[in-house]
Amino acid sequence: MKIALDPYMLRSTPLLELPGVVADLGYEYIELSPREDFTPFFLHPRADDGTVRAFKKALDAADVKVACHLPLYRWSGPDEDERQAAVRYWKRAIQMTVDLDCRVMNSEFNGRPEQAEKSEAQFWRSMEELLPVFEREGVHLRLEPHPDDFVEDGLVAVDMVRGINSPLVSFLYCAPHTFHMGGNMVEIMEYAGDLLTHLHLADSFDHTGSSGLRYITNPPGNPIRVHQHLDIGQGEVRWDDFFGTLHKLGFGDREDSIMTSCVFAWEERAEESSRFMRTTIDEYTRDW
Repeated sequence: MKIALDPYMLRSTPLLELPGVVADLGYEYIELSPREDFTPFFLHPRADDGTVRAFKKALDAADVKVACHLPLYRWSGPDEDERQAAVRYWKRAIQMTVDLDCRVMNSEFNGRPEQAEKSEAQFWRSMEELLPVFEREGVHLRLEPHPDDFVEDGLVAVDMVRGINSPLVSFLYCAPHTFHMGGNMVEIMEYAGDLLTHLHLADSFDHTGSSGLRYITNPPGNPIRVHQHLDIGQGEVRWDDFFGTLHKLGFGDREDSIMTSCVFAWEERAEESSRFMRTTIDEYTRDW
């Protein structure tokens, strides 16, 4: 099992300095999330081959590896022009991932919940184009349901992954999305079984608590989704159940499994938060 850091709170750190900072924080692996100078949100990658080589050299110097690369593109969006652009962006991002000596990518379904049927059709169209590329390059893909996506429920997301029917595609459980996935954390993990290869670790409050009045947004009935990415222990995810279920499933024994700290809430104390998360993860998994 690899323990990685999503360095999004450190995105102002220059790209070539990032591996050294991550190493100083106690991590051997990075989950490379969107950055404006590398793979920005929903846009074509910005890095050329020279930048990718320089980043790889900096990674090697710091003895840090990219465990996975996380791009976000509208590959399931209802707009066909946007979908075609997203496929082009994906192809470049896959090549960059391979050049970094990484064979794992993760992402979201990235469609629209109010157009779920059309978004799903667009997703399958994109998969028809991209799955052969993943197969040719030997790159694994881990997918997660996300709030405000056409797939939000955890059990539905597992079935979507099964429907892809590829040994290269598996399921990512994002702990801070627990209460948008249905709140049935243990059931989802056990249902995924061996398809559960990837975890995002951060805490969140249950937005459904207090009769749905924990967060009040106006106007009433609007479709906004609310969640946090907090340090473990600052929210309401049941961490003993979380880690206990993973231990029962043998998650820590598998070489392909990745556990990523992805706290976003504390940019003013990003390094302290990252160290806390590494220590806490180590404490929960020490006896695995």
